[in-house]
Amino acid sequence: MPSFDKPTDQQEATRDAQGADSRAATEAALFEAFGGVRGMVETTVPGLVFVAIYTVKRDIHIAAIAALGLSLLLGIARLVRKDTLKHAFSGVFGVAFGAVFAMMSGDAKNFYLPGMLYTLGLAVGYIVSALAGYPLMGLILGPVFKENLSWRTRNPGRKVAYTKASWAWGLILLAKSAVLFPLYWWGDVTQLGWVKVALGIPPMLLSVYLTWIFLSKAPPPIDVFAEMEAAERAEREAEATAR
Repeated sequence: MPSFDKPTDQQEATRDAQGADSRAATEAALFEAFGGVRGMVETTVPGLVFVAIYTVKRDIHIAAIAALGLSLLLGIARLVRKDTLKHAFSGVFGVAFGAVFAMMSGDAKNFYLPGMLYTLGLAVGYIVSALAGYPLMGLILGPVFKENLSWRTRNPGRKVAYTKASWAWGLILLAKSAVLFPLYWWGDVTQLGWVKVALGIPPMLLSVYLTWIFLSKAPPPIDVFAEMEAAERAEREAEATAR
């Protein structure tokens, strides 16, 4: 006699398959949103080149131009591979801003200041948005998952996951800022540069991993685009039937 208390093998298999699909979709969305491991490397390598050349040459202009040139090459490579413009140019603009700021101020540490301020601002944004009930991670990933803002009112489990992920990003980036800003104020450029390089990838990997954990355990997203398309089809069919 079958048990109605325990799920059948078919139900378990279906649930496992849905869970695997959800995890795969989450992984793909995170890679699309944050550029994957390659994107993390590309945001770190120009800073590594800057501090390495400056450590040897002690010339801000040579170090800044070399870092900017490498960033441009990486951006062009992404364009050639037909990657999204966001990933191709976001790193270039950040490095260009830092390079110009460093050369104009004559202080090599200022190469890193724009990125540090951006990181601090992002940390505050994640935390404030989570407190306000509009977690930034949901605003970033909602369109990627084709759910837009449906998670706020129709899918509370995903809102909880996005809130947890936003807190994780905010606190991790805040901890990173707490390490870097004292070095900017009281350390020298080589100390700041090498520590910033060391803190480039690990915090982001941890943040992405925690986001993946939270979202893979959350309910699947509601595809509002598919719903709108279905509603439009139903409307067209109703109009055709009325004729």
